[in-house]
Amino acid sequence: MEDIDQRYLVQQNKITDSAKPPVFARVMRSKEGAFEGVSFIKNKDKATVMTLPEAHEAIAWATKKKAGAHEYATKIICVGQ
Repeated sequence: MEDIDQRYLVQQNKITDSAKPPVFARVMRSKEGAFEGVSFIKNKDKATVMTLPEAHEAIAWATKKKAGAHEYATKIICVGQ
């Protein structure tokens, strides 16, 4: 059985105000497990831990659907960072 490399978080920092704390992605899924969207929360412990492809999917969705996405620098970080 293959281990899934699930250890990444998506983090956003406000570009114009570096004093603001970062926010982290929480992925919303349907009951069947299908990806539905992303919300950004302040609590790192409640953020969704993802695989690398899931993290890229979350960033793509946020960039396309969130109106204020251009105001944030988005990056993928490992859980321990």
